[in-house]
Amino acid sequence: MNEVHLDFSFKARYYQLGAVNKQTENVWFVCHGYGQLAGYFIKNFEVLNNKRHCVVAPEGLSRFYLNGFAGRVGATWMTKEDRLIDIENYINYLNTVYAEVIGKRKDLHITLLGFSQGVATVARWANEQGLCYHRLIWWAGVIPPDLNIDLAREKFSQADTVIVYGNEDPYIGPEQLEEQHRQLERLSIHPKMITFEGKHVIDDNTLLKISTI
Repeated sequence: MNEVHLDFSFKARYYQLGAVNKQTENVWFVCHGYGQLAGYFIKNFEVLNNKRHCVVAPEGLSRFYLNGFAGRVGATWMTKEDRLIDIENYINYLNTVYAEVIGKRKDLHITLLGFSQGVATVARWANEQGLCYHRLIWWAGVIPPDLNIDLAREKFSQADTVIVYGNEDPYIGPEQLEEQHRQLERLSIHPKMITFEGKHVIDDNTLLKISTI
């Protein structure tokens, strides 16, 4: 039996709050967590929806029923199965979304934010050569261990980095925090650490606070 990979045309969607026009100063690319959909996830960022901000929410390329064979649907960025191809596919997709939204604008402040599973997605994407951004926000997730460390040190050191999590987040315990610490040590970066009273969510007040930093 031979495993074969092939290239073909693939359509995918993203959601957007606001427009990129002459009044736009900040563009946020926000990547959701496991089992979420971009159309719902982007609602967490409506507090930023004014003429200065544009928020773009790409969506994981694999969708599935959350319970059984009907009902609510979620999306994922990848699984352990054929993971390298999934990573390659979503990075190509994210680069395409970025190019379509940003165009030739060089004056925009660009934030890449990952939530939960989206933290790993954003970390890998941010490690791409040639991708321009100014701030990284890793919210309620852990940086993956499979980054190109030398490239990541160079790329991440050029951006403001922020790590955020709720103090009651059931998915962020001592083990996850220790793993995060090890990855930060390997990367030689020292991000701002922000916690809030809450669980595994995007907190409005914290988001607004970060948007003014």
